[in-house]
This record gives sequence, C-alpha cells and structure tokens, in this order.
Amino acid sequence: MINKKTFVTGITLLILVTACKTNDLRMNAAKDEALPKNKIVVYQVFTRLFGNKNTTNKPWGTIEENGVGKFNDFTDKALHEIKDLGATYIWYTGVPHHALVRDYTAYGISNDDPEVVKGRAGSPYAVKDYYNVNPDLAVNPANRLQEFEALIARTHKAGLKVIIDIVPNHIARKYEGKTNPEGVKDFGVDDDVSVEYARNNNFYYIPNTEFIVPDGNPPLNGEKNPLVDGKFTESPAKWTGNGSRKAKPDQNDWYETVKVNYGIRPDGSKDFPELPAGFDKKSYKEHFTFWQDKDVPDSWKKFRSIALYWMNKGVDGFRFDMAEMVPYEFWSYMNSAIKTKKPDTFLLAEVYNPKEYRNYIRLGKMDYLYDKVETYDKLKDVVRGNSWPDGLSDIQKGMADIEHHMLHFLDNHDEQRLASPEFAGNPERGKPLMVVSTTISTSPTMVYFGQEVGEAGNENAGFGTHSRTSIFDYIGVPNHQRWMNNGKFDGGQLSDKEKFLRDFYKRLLNFSINSSALMGSFYEMQTANRFKTVSYDDFVYSYARWSESQKLIVVTNFSGTVTSEFELKIPSELISKWSLKDGDYPLKDQLYNTNTIQMKVQNGEGFAKVKIVPSESFIYELK
Repeated sequence: MINKKTFVTGITLLILVTACKTNDLRMNAAKDEALPKNKIVVYQVFTRLFGNKNTTNKPWGTIEENGVGKFNDFTDKALHEIKDLGATYIWYTGVPHHALVRDYTAYGISNDDPEVVKGRAGSPYAVKDYYNVNPDLAVNPANRLQEFEALIARTHKAGLKVIIDIVPNHIARKYEGKTNPEGVKDFGVDDDVSVEYARNNNFYYIPNTEFIVPDGNPPLNGEKNPLVDGKFTESPAKWTGNGSRKAKPDQNDWYETVKVNYGIRPDGSKDFPELPAGFDKKSYKEHFTFWQDKDVPDSWKKFRSIALYWMNKGVDGFRFDMAEMVPYEFWSYMNSAIKTKKPDTFLLAEVYNPKEYRNYIRLGKMDYLYDKVETYDKLKDVVRGNSWPDGLSDIQKGMADIEHHMLHFLDNHDEQRLASPEFAGNPERGKPLMVVSTTISTSPTMVYFGQEVGEAGNENAGFGTHSRTSIFDYIGVPNHQRWMNNGKFDGGQLSDKEKFLRDFYKRLLNFSINSSALMGSFYEMQTANRFKTVSYDDFVYSYARWSESQKLIVVTNFSGTVTSEFELKIPSELISKWSLKDGDYPLKDQLYNTNTIQMKVQNGEGFAKVKIVPSESFIYELK
C-alpha cells in the first residue's frame, strides 16, 4: 500500500499540472476519420475453451480427458446471449490452424513435434496454415473450414461482427499450407537459404547451421511420444519469433515460432520504400494509392493476401498480434488495402510502446491499439493499492488526440484474470475498474469471456499457469461453464453473486453502447475535489462526460473497505459548459436506476451530496 503522508506532496503537484485549462478535452479521432456513432464492445472468446463442458481439468490432459469446445458450440442461443450482454463484435481467438500435439494425419495434416509446440493444445500464435482453421474446433475436421464459415454466418445473423487473429511477426516452425488458394506459395519456398538475409526471403537464416531444440522442461510433461527425441529438423536454422538469432534458442524465447522478414536488414535498416513526410495526415485512400507502383518485399504480399482471403469469407476485422515488431510501412500497405476493400473493417493492434502509438495509428492506419501500459496498468496499480487514481486524468490529457484509438480492457488471454488474487483479488473489486475503463473515453471496450461471471483462472492446466486461463492446454473454465449450463447458455448453475455480477456487466455495457455522452466530451473533476472536499477519500475518482443530448457525472470508489460520504463539487467551468442556471437538478444513476441525488447550482457552481460504499460506482445522468 502507498503511504499517504509521503505521497501527498507529489500528488498535489500532479493535480496542479492538470488544472482546469486542460479539462476541456474534446475527444476526437484523426481529422480524416469520423468517430463511430456509438460505443464499440468487443467480446473476446478463446474459441477452443468457450464451449467445453468437460470439468475434469487434469493437468496436461488430452482432449479425451479434458474436452475441447467446437465451432458448433456457438449456438444461436449462445450468440444471442453474448449480443444481449452488450457486445457488438466477437473476437474468435485461436481460429487459424496452429501447431498442436494430436494426430490428424487421416485428414492430410502432418503431426507436429512436441519439442516445438508449447503445451499439448499448442499456442494459437504459432500458425501452421493461414488458409485453414484449427481442426480441434471442428466436429468433422475434414469440413473444418465450412464449419467456421457457418459460424461466421450465425454470428452475423445474431447481429455481431467477427474478428479473428492474424499473427504477422512469426509463424510455426513447421508451416505447411495444405489448403493454399491457387497461385499462393508457402512461406520460404523461394528463399535463398545460403544467406542470413535477402529482401524477398520470408525468413532470416543462420546459414550452414542446424536448429537445436532448447533446454528446459520435457515436452508433454515427460509423456512418451514418438517425435520426442531431442531433435527437430530445421536446416539451416532460422531466427526465432522474438528475434533470437541463436540456432539453439532459450526456453523463454518463442522457440515454437520463426520470425518473418519484412525487409528489415539485420542491422535494423529498411530495405523498402518509406512513407513521405506528411503521410501521417493522409487518408487510407492516399496511402493505398502510394503503394500501387511500389516494389515491396514478398512477405508483405503474402500477408495482404491472407487478410483479403479472410475478408472474402465474411470476417469483419482483425486483431494483429505483436504489431509493433513489424514496420508501420507494411501496415500502411496492408491496412490501406483492407480499408479500400471494406472501409469499416475493424483493425486492432497489439502495441505496447507509447512512443510508437501515433505512428501505428496515423502511418500504419490502425483503428485501435491496446491501452495496456497507460490505462490498464494504472487501474491495476490503483486496485492493488500501489497508487491513487488521480493520474488517470493525466493519461486522458496525454492521449486526448488519440484516445478513441486506444482500446480498453481489464482481461484478455495474455493477462492475469481481473478476479484473480494477483489482480483485483475478487470480482467485486474489479467493478469500479470496469466502470472507469468503459466510460472514461470514447474508446472501444473489450471483455474476455468468463470475466462477466468472475472467472479467476485458478486452474493448473499444465503448460499454462494459474491466474491466466491457459492458451496452451485443453482445459475447462469453471465460472464460464456454470453460465454455459451444459449448452443451455442460461446461467442456470451460477451462484447468486455470479448472476448479480453478470447483470452488472450487462447493465454497464448496454448503457455504454446506447450513450451519446460516452462518445462526447470529457471533463475531469478530480482537481476540484481532491484535498478540497471533506471526506472525498483517496480512492474516489470523478469526471463528467457529455454530448448535446446527454450529461453524465461518473463517481467511483476503488476502495474495497472504505465508504465515502461527501459533497461533490461540480466546477463552475463545467456548469457553464452545460449552460445550467442556478437551481436544483436531479441526478439519476443509470446503472441500477435506484439512486437519485440532487445537484444544487448556486452562484454558478454545483454541489451534490454523495454516499458511495466500497467498490461502488454511479453513472449519474442530469435529468
């Protein structure tokens, strides 16, 4: 926990920096883009786990022991319930065919060596065939692509749009495009393997050197397998996905993958045309035109073809894994082609370096980036007692020009579960974080399946560790399975607390997608209340959101133990912006519609008495 006595001076200086002149932050996208009319909510599912009804959860269990979900488990009822929760998009994580340890040779698929596969079910980010889907997910693996196409159609019928992964930085060590469209060659087929680098090679090589399996824990936890012999044939060895140039990568490297070459020389210089100055202000149409007569590396063409292939299947968007490890010039080339084909395609990138955000948005033409190291990390620090929430205002100020492009989340396949002891500690403590994450900006909101019923990721799955729902193993997701209720998708096995929690998410998300104010302006009220308002406690945070037709005041209490009762000050500057005259105004909470307080405006300044219990939030609307 932080020490208030030693922290107060620093926080006071922080608040002075965020004085009222910075409060009027009109949230806009880039000038050549228009904000969507309503909030976007992405519901992420780990596809092979979603429909799994098996509750055995044996560490390192096989499909037969632990079960696996299928495309067909996303029934009309399941999709209706996801839509009813408030989702507008569903991200089917782990759809492209990736390396895994299971015999599908009867379907023309080669076996993968467990020594270059993480876990038994395999990493979804070691893609083996970009033109087909994971055979584990199909009732009939021979028809796996058709089963996914049917799921796309069912998803659209339910009023949801479809997102899948594309992993541009790396692919599985044993990539085999068994179902390539006519004219499409596999990665590496035409590579000159005698050199470390060539512009049109798809990979980087370690010439005249054999790949050596990394040391570490035995594959499959020591289980016997005919392919486990301490060897994996790769000659010459390739660079590993995370950039390791060793023929024998470390066990902590992304040893199951190889890095794709985009025309970046080993010394880091660029071997392709660069965007002219000023192209950060150009539209995707102008970017598309720029690339029409340019010669680009072969890997660029291959990934553009992959994206357009899936768009032709009806996919509405992509989540690009580790996008910042790929040059933004490539993204300009690919994303402008995607947008030219379908302008409303949803493009989400995994980027963690704040210094590069604007390059990937403005030059790379990404719609959205992860807001991980700013809002997510700050909220996690606050709920764990390591900082106060005041800094959220600075984050909003610092990203005011790109805030719509920074997707907010508190849970995903890579992170510790929100309800885990390592994060919020329990689902109730996560509720104020969810309110702020959802309402503080115009950005999309993402929810990871099971989050809405308090899934804590406690299972020992095998290769995967607890606090994160494993992406490498066959496993069940207990809280989610109780909501799934053996395929009824009616929450029939949930506890009362879990039902109330899901109801909270449903109320919050549905309010957000129907609120014009949440696509409007932001005004931080922390400066007016911190250290100036009696009993406005350290872990209370407040701000206003508004549009022409709706005015909101959000108050949240991050404390898990302290009830705060105080008179909230609504600054005169905000009262003026809202054109309010002196008098009394009702403020009605929009989450549960049971709490109405009075705001009194006197001499141009507003006051409202608030009582807020631990982990509670109010979204007050001016009536």
